[in-house]
Amino acid sequence: MSGLLDGRVAVVTGAASGIGAATARLLAERGAKVALLARRRQRLDELAAEITAAGGEALAVVADVTGPDDLAAAADTVSGRLGTVDLVVTGAGAMLTSPFESGRTQEWERMIDTNLTGLIRTVHAFTPQLLEAARLGRAADVVTVSSLGAQIMAPNFAVYCATKAAVSHLARNLRTEFGPRGVRFTNLEPGVVDTELMEHLDDPASSEWLTGLIKSIDVLSDRDIAEVVGFAVAQPRHVNLSQIVVLPTQQV
Repeated sequence: MSGLLDGRVAVVTGAASGIGAATARLLAERGAKVALLARRRQRLDELAAEITAAGGEALAVVADVTGPDDLAAAADTVSGRLGTVDLVVTGAGAMLTSPFESGRTQEWERMIDTNLTGLIRTVHAFTPQLLEAARLGRAADVVTVSSLGAQIMAPNFAVYCATKAAVSHLARNLRTEFGPRGVRFTNLEPGVVDTELMEHLDDPASSEWLTGLIKSIDVLSDRDIAEVVGFAVAQPRHVNLSQIVVLPTQQV
């Protein structure tokens, strides 16, 4: 599979762990130059070193997707060091759950700021480069990482599910603007993935439910999701896998 993405310049947010880190590794394995965006410098440096040692090319860029100034600076840094970006994967996300009546407004705001507003700002920051890549006849992709939560109803997950529903619908609408100009949008809705996000849960009921599910079935890994991303962006330019739902076989 090496070489499928030769010449591509990718940006992956949330690259310090989970789906973001796994996706960055896979894109680099397949020949893309990868910019790693996240807040944790040490983890980014470690991942960049790992990719470089394996023969890939990676650039660690400390950036918070909730900060527009960070993203504008990151866009300039990446284009200056790696070239024009033609692939953006929005791996940054937060999953914080609790009964709605508990009124944890700080958690609501963090999820909205990261999952939705941060994603919007990320796509906007790299829009000029994506459009330029498409204008030059290159493949140009945005992969939005949503969640099966965009489709389902679950107690204690109301705000999280709402942010992911917004992400999925945003991607569908942005595709109507950018698709005719050569930029593909792929919205990914994974089911249960065993990632670091699970460690952020402090609501006992939610944690018990997810932990029980993970123990009872063979759930997805972050590498599984990365493989799907890699497949979607390697398609010919005229082929757009616009909506992908990825579930563990046993999840119903």
